[in-house]
Amino acid sequence: MVERELRLPLSEKDVRALTIGEIVYVSGTVHTMRDRGYARTLQLVEEKKQLPFDVRHGAIWHAGPIVRKENSGWEAVSVGSTSSSRFTKAGSDVIRKLGVRVIIGKGTMGPEAVEAMKAHGASYLVTTGGAASYYAQQTKEVMAVHWLDLGMPAAIWVFKVERLGPLVVGIDSQGRSLYEDLEKDVDKRMLNIYSNLGIDPTRNFVWWPKRIPGLQTK
Repeated sequence: MVERELRLPLSEKDVRALTIGEIVYVSGTVHTMRDRGYARTLQLVEEKKQLPFDVRHGAIWHAGPIVRKENSGWEAVSVGSTSSSRFTKAGSDVIRKLGVRVIIGKGTMGPEAVEAMKAHGASYLVTTGGAASYYAQQTKEVMAVHWLDLGMPAAIWVFKVERLGPLVVGIDSQGRSLYEDLEKDVDKRMLNIYSNLGIDPTRNFVWWPKRIPGLQTK
């Protein structure tokens, strides 16, 4: 299995070299961002106002960290990723408008994000759920924080990370999605199982979920 070391900031060439399924470790400066942070960021961009941080060629981490105040600053206690699918539109916008190279999160992102990454040379890296304290250990320094008025989880935290990972390349800059590939493989296998067991895959046996594994219909 291929493993890569990524040092931020990243060039387009660095990102274009990544392929879905590869294991990567990220070092350098990352910015956390969630709903409110995205909203304010994109509003300032729309108003052509200067941002208090620079994410060009950098990484955004979909995380709502728990951070405690220390005498000399802040210390990351828990940094767990949040689900990235709901940030598909906003994530696509920061890739296009701010030159973000990497988005780190949990789960996957939608087709609009896949297209933005393909067009502009960005990638989506997947963390492991339930490993917040582990990732906090790889967060070596809280370099700054912006917009604490949004609340601790929603503020923009600027972290210095060292070998953050292992992370999996979930979407690469060629437009390939690990989750889409897995879903297709699952669908194919499920249809084979239905056939072997003599089950009609078009029949709903339960009210929910509406989507039947093995079929692309709703």
